[in-house]
Amino acid sequence: MAYLLVVVLNKTEKLENILERFVDVDVRGATIIDSTGMGRTLETEIPIFGTLQEILNAGKGRRPENKTLFTVIKEEKTLRDAERVVKEELSEFKEAGTGIMFALPVLDFTGLSPSLKEEKKALEEHRKIEKII
Repeated sequence: MAYLLVVVLNKTEKLENILERFVDVDVRGATIIDSTGMGRTLETEIPIFGTLQEILNAGKGRRPENKTLFTVIKEEKTLRDAERVVKEELSEFKEAGTGIMFALPVLDFTGLSPSLKEEKKALEEHRKIEKII
């Protein structure tokens, strides 16, 4: 079964580390989009919400945007490794407002890059064929 891993990252300064570490655990690609959370949107619509948000965020700095990253992962072990990477980078999500992560099963997909294991196997098969020829 394949999985969709979604990470809404409020600590955008952690993005590059996460992506670099994803390569180490065989996550071969991810899509990153700019996103804005509900709280940031509501503070302009409902002034009292903005004031409350300001009080709660005192000294923590404002995060006007976040990044949402998603990736389709073929193997459960790779999914668990990717989740571990995100949790380690974000201190297990212990700090409020860090973000959210979830995974969903994927029934079908097309166009996913091969895993390192699949690439290695294909290369070995190619070499066998070259020897025969």
